[in-house]
Amino acid sequence: MKAAILRAPGGLDQLEISDLPDPGAPGPGQIRVAIHASSLNYHDLLVANGSIPTADGRVLMSDGAGVVEAVGEGVTEFAVGDSVVSGFFPQWQDGLAFSAVGNFRGTPGDGVDGYAAEYVVCSANNFSHAPSGWSHCEAATITTAGLTAWRALVVEGGLKAGDSVLLLGTGGVSIAALQIARAMGARVIVTSSSDKKLERARSLGANDTINYRTTPDWGKEVLALTNGRGVDHVVEVGGPGTLAQSLQAVRVGGLVALIGVLTGRGGQVPTSLLMAKQVRLQGLVVGSRRQQQEYIAALEQNNLRPVIDQSFPLDQLAEAFRLQESGGHFGKIVVEW
Repeated sequence: MKAAILRAPGGLDQLEISDLPDPGAPGPGQIRVAIHASSLNYHDLLVANGSIPTADGRVLMSDGAGVVEAVGEGVTEFAVGDSVVSGFFPQWQDGLAFSAVGNFRGTPGDGVDGYAAEYVVCSANNFSHAPSGWSHCEAATITTAGLTAWRALVVEGGLKAGDSVLLLGTGGVSIAALQIARAMGARVIVTSSSDKKLERARSLGANDTINYRTTPDWGKEVLALTNGRGVDHVVEVGGPGTLAQSLQAVRVGGLVALIGVLTGRGGQVPTSLLMAKQVRLQGLVVGSRRQQQEYIAALEQNNLRPVIDQSFPLDQLAEAFRLQESGGHFGKIVVEW
């Protein structure tokens, strides 16, 4: 079968399309899935470019969507022909996060082989039913970006109608968060360095937009837009380079969900501001299978569909990553086969 693998020590020039042995029939508790699509996330890029070391020959991609081809003994949740989507932490089924999800040793496309392959055989618990009527490309956006946005706003943030939300940039997580927030009746402020992208964000329902290049002190601008109060929620994808501004923009007692490291993996935290505003700063990485199922139910109930910027064939995965590196996309980049 065809699969996209990474040769050590990593780098987009070390990405290969190879023929691997077919995984065969599913065993007890397993399903065999014909994978048809995956979507690109920043974590996948860090693995592919060698920033996160992985095993030589690792099959890439944490997201996978496809069709069940066979079910093993004891599997009752899925049937042949079901459309399914993978989970980021297969070992995290429900409840609070625990030590096994404090690393990526069980994460597909990182600690174990991922979904950039024509077929996989694995535990049925690795998958959820995809939303009814969705394409495989659409479903593949759920696993990482969509669920991260859902957990940040709804699971951890308790988002409700009338709340205000600040979103940084217009990548996959931020655009999913925009759709979730507007569907739930929240006010949304979006930042970007591109006026064209900000115009698109407004077309999706963003109430206010800020170009952070022309308004570098955007934290103060958020305060002005909220009459000095600040926003209830910040989905913080930048990390150390943007955290100080996010803390300035959030209200007293608000939530800053730290979900990205686009500006680096370490840096100073303005602890006096964090304390003075009594902000809840929470790091989070994706979510559990139960949270994914709840998110999928909400997507179906609200008839939400993801924003897909561009689709590539699997043998152009390196080109897809280069588009992601350039930051030229709006929403999600997908690969399909």
